[in-house]
Amino acid sequence: MAKKNVLQVLDTDISIIQSKNTQFISLTDIARYKAKGETDDVIKNWMCNRNTIELLGLWELMNNLNFKPVEFDGFRLKSGTNSFVLTPKKWVESTNFLHPTHPSTHSPTH
Repeated sequence: MAKKNVLQVLDTDISIIQSKNTQFISLTDIARYKAKGETDDVIKNWMCNRNTIELLGLWELMNNLNFKPVEFDGFRLKSGTNSFVLTPKKWVESTNFLHPTHPSTHSPTH
């Protein structure tokens, strides 16, 4: 079972989930600090960044035997262009994303 802790940064609570020996920080909590009520937009903007796509892909390649690298390559090649848009839902559905703490709950924002 995953253990949840809270880290306070600049008067903002940031959730941290520990699963086995790995900790995962809530991107939603960080986005909430950046723009309350617009967390979806903050995360979508972050997910359009080429470095973010490469980080997500690397993590998946190392930890997810069912990851779809061909779909990942499509995202990686398009990332950073003005017309590229990627949502967490699209990433999950296209790449067979593996949630690090809850295999039955897919959400790349934790």
